[in-house]
Amino acid sequence: MAAETGGRVPRLEMRSVSKTFPGVKALDGVRLKAWGGEVLALMGENGAGKSTLMKILSGAYQPDPGAEILIDGEPVAIADPIAAKRHGIAIIYQEMALAPNLSVAENIFLGAELRRGGLIDRRSMYEQCRPVLDRLGAPFGPETVVGTLSIAEQQLVEIARAVHARSRILVLDEPTTALSSRETERLFALVRQLRADGIALIYISHRMAEVYELADRVSVLRDGTYVGTLDRGQINAEALVRMMVGRDLSTFYKKEHDPSAVRGPVILEVRDLTDGGRRVHPCSLQLHRGEVLGIAGLVGSGRTELARLIFGADPRAGGEVLVEGRAVSIDHPRHAIDAGIAYLTEDRKALGLFLDMTCAENINIGVIDRDARRGGILDAAAARRRAEAAFRALRVRAASPLVTVGSLSGGNQQKVLLSRWLETGPKALILDEPTRGVDIGAKSEIYRIIDDLAARGIGIVVISSELPEIVGICDRVLVMREGRIVGEVGGASGRPVTQESIMTYAAGAAA
Repeated sequence: MAAETGGRVPRLEMRSVSKTFPGVKALDGVRLKAWGGEVLALMGENGAGKSTLMKILSGAYQPDPGAEILIDGEPVAIADPIAAKRHGIAIIYQEMALAPNLSVAENIFLGAELRRGGLIDRRSMYEQCRPVLDRLGAPFGPETVVGTLSIAEQQLVEIARAVHARSRILVLDEPTTALSSRETERLFALVRQLRADGIALIYISHRMAEVYELADRVSVLRDGTYVGTLDRGQINAEALVRMMVGRDLSTFYKKEHDPSAVRGPVILEVRDLTDGGRRVHPCSLQLHRGEVLGIAGLVGSGRTELARLIFGADPRAGGEVLVEGRAVSIDHPRHAIDAGIAYLTEDRKALGLFLDMTCAENINIGVIDRDARRGGILDAAAARRRAEAAFRALRVRAASPLVTVGSLSGGNQQKVLLSRWLETGPKALILDEPTRGVDIGAKSEIYRIIDDLAARGIGIVVISSELPEIVGICDRVLVMREGRIVGEVGGASGRPVTQESIMTYAAGAAA
């Protein structure tokens, strides 16, 4: 566990922090320390208490009696968000707190506008903002309307607001969720710059790769309690998984289905499928009954594009798809569903779920015709029973199937989307980044579901950017590069399913 930093006073120290809601103890005696000039990663499953702890730090919640918060060794009272700002605390949430119709400068000064003669002095605001934006490398000016900026640029505005306010403690809550890989790299560079400036950064993330790259220390919460802290040299997947979920990494990935399934009957076959070479050159593959087949490759290798061609979401220029040995014509996703193919998209919020609808409606929407009575009236009771059964089968954590799916955690949203596809009775199930944006506990449950489905004889294709995930759950892996399948590991290939063997193909070193 992490040792004290000799002679230095923590920029932030939280002691004996508890928080009780009616019937629920969200935090129980939690402690936390963050030093200036460091990145402290804060990890834990959804429901571990991270958000509640940060809301107490921000002044949005008040802790139970007995809690202490110290800044630079001095006890402080944080009665509300204004007090938090006064103490140099800034929190940047996943959902931006910006006014899109106002300029960058107006957002940075929001609530503290400069005035001259009773009127807002925009010129002075622009002049004061410009050095901050230049320092952060912003590609826009203070007069730019925030609504015209990308998500990454809006996030930069939030950081600029914190820097302009001379914040000494900056919390970043899942900051890369909506960012591309290039935008993520820019954010990492900015985090390092802020660390070098002496700011104490608390970085909340489910992504271990980000923690490995950025964190000086990692503190872990589980079930509302403080588990411990690791120094940089102690950070590894085995230790983090054990701390977050209370069990060893050896039981984290689930693979109890029969691995000999790769020698079983072929349930899905793809022959020379292509979009004309725009993103996918002719690709061929076979998926066996009860097999978990991985498709790996670097970003831009064509993995998702191939899946969309198979599912009929994008038009194909050539090739064919066979299900159980019979050629099927797939020009639309409905044709794929009718043929027994299901596809769980990598972007569940934009392309998968109807966030304002209930879980039950989301689960049943793919089989709504089953509940149609004479006269076009739906059998609501049958739909509700189906949703309740899906909740039990996939262990969806929600009050009931009648809550809106947008109110659920990422892992439970993914289970609802998966439930919808399972209701269609697929023979082949394509899962594109099935654990993206979910906490480590939900990942473990999704791995269990995948293993159970394979044991039931469903052929499963898993597309993932996380190599440990691919290695941990897949029987065989195809590797793509520049729109082509360039190699295979596992199965009859004789090559072991390891991160090294996959990267050898993905990076072109196996030529």
